Amino acid sequence: MLKINNLTKRFGGLAAVNNVSIEFEANKINAIIGPNGAGKSTFFNLVAGAMPPTEGTIEYQGMNITGMACDRIARLGIARTFQTTMLFEESTVLDNLIVGHRLRTQSRLWDVIINSRRLRDEEAKCRARAQEVLDFVGLSHIGHRITADISQEEKKRVAFALALATDPELVLLDEPAGGINPEETENLAGLIRKMVDHGVTVCLIEHKMDMIMSLADKIMVLDHGEKIAEGTPEEVRNNPVVIEAYLGSDEDAAA
Repeated sequence: MLKINNLTKRFGGLAAVNNVSIEFEANKINAIIGPNGAGKSTFFNLVAGAMPPTEGTIEYQGMNITGMACDRIARLGIARTFQTTMLFEESTVLDNLIVGHRLRTQSRLWDVIINSRRLRDEEAKCRARAQEVLDFVGLSHIGHRITADISQEEKKRVAFALALATDPELVLLDEPAGGINPEETENLAGLIRKMVDHGVTVCLIEHKMDMIMSLADKIMVLDHGEKIAEGTPEEVRNNPVVIEAYLGSDEDAAA
């Protein structure tokens, strides 16, 4: 589904992502791990179109999307969440999700001015889709609440739902389990599995290794912007280069 070829992003003399090549299969859970500052979020920014690469190409379902605008990439079927949950805090949960499906509508300013039939139909479709994804993430009971008043774990689920409201085929999740407790983390992992079971491919960045090792089909490891390993959780767990750079050995854990 996603093919990355020699992807590089330089900021002055610093290569935040350096010559990374990787392929991610459809209907799989793909993970990116590595130390802080390894280039993981920059990698997501490049794929999602938030910034252009310095070198290399990005192919999505056989189409070259390198340097394409982020809204166009989103319409092609790539959605993204962020480390810091970005929601309209003073709006209701349901209103946050209505915004997501606007990506798939055609109404323009004139439709708003004349309150056109197309606008009314699309508003109804956006509201229906918002309710669908709210049900999917298990939050139908809080759709009426102001977003600022819900828990951090609920905000994480709303962010998932917002991404799903755009009707994506690939979702990029940036540290989805950050700031939540172990039980909530396991519940969120279950939601990620549910997404894949319903045909959405997932690529996630995460520091919680227990979650990643039990969840991912494939893992890529970045360090100082470079790919140092890729493979199954078992292969990555036992890779001496990864142990040295990031995971640490059993002896290190016991020290």
